[in-house]
Amino acid sequence: MATEEGWHATEDGRKLYTKTWKSEGPAKARLVFIHGFSDHSNAYNHFFPALAARAIDVCCYDQRGWGRSVLKKSEKGHSGPTARVLDDITSFLTTVVPCPIPLFLMGHSMGGGEVLCYAASGPPEIRKHIRGYLLESPFIDFSPESKPGSVIVLAGRLAKKILPHHQMVNKLNPSFLSRDPAVCKQLEEDELCHDTATLEALVGLFDRTGGLASGKVKIGEDAGEGGVTRIWIAHGDKDAICSHDASKAFAERLGAQDKEFKSYAGSFHRLHDEPSPDKETFADDVANWILERSTGPVQVDGSKSKL
Repeated sequence: MATEEGWHATEDGRKLYTKTWKSEGPAKARLVFIHGFSDHSNAYNHFFPALAARAIDVCCYDQRGWGRSVLKKSEKGHSGPTARVLDDITSFLTTVVPCPIPLFLMGHSMGGGEVLCYAASGPPEIRKHIRGYLLESPFIDFSPESKPGSVIVLAGRLAKKILPHHQMVNKLNPSFLSRDPAVCKQLEEDELCHDTATLEALVGLFDRTGGLASGKVKIGEDAGEGGVTRIWIAHGDKDAICSHDASKAFAERLGAQDKEFKSYAGSFHRLHDEPSPDKETFADDVANWILERSTGPVQVDGSKSKL
């Protein structure tokens, strides 16, 4: 496996740190991965190398306001409104489409909610290149243990109108992230996991979760390559950050020809960082779902398609 680092320039001149994990031989698929809140591309430990070992190239970028894309303190958590977040996904995807091998889009936590919104409203000329969407512990709603009070949310919305770029620290409870104490310690000590977001970014996050949880954000049956939506949602039933039940309910009402909701008994928020053998099982599940849909081109039959 080889890795490549670089920088992607968005249309407004912002530079975003990028990293790619490449398989040793010819890749069978390519995965663009969108990380979560207070996270970054280099914090995924075993997961990306495990996918590369299965002939899946993984392409990531540190989102605006996060990781190595932050070059000064005032940029921490300054990711902009939802429109900006989705435009950044489009900007990065334009560097990999059209793709000579099947292309998939995956998000974790906050990034999972963003990917779902992208599947619902991203530019059709980009989505037509995406063979499938994968979500790990997507942020569709808060788990009860982490849900903020309505007064706090309302106060944030009001303050956002006056001070949209005001930064707030919203520390994630490290013990909620994984059952592996070493992972919790690693993330708590990682200076790039800064737990800081602007009021504008937080309100955008609340709006996305509200739209997803309420059903206002709808993903059509033709959101992917060949006019077909293919989507896989994975969630641990002991996730104390993002709601497992909200993910399950979203999957149940999703009108897609090819969909699956997979529940991981006893698992916490970072399925890819759970103790062995669970993290290896999760990585294999992701790889298997991708590779099963990477065998040959999509054949179009009218407005639909089949593999």
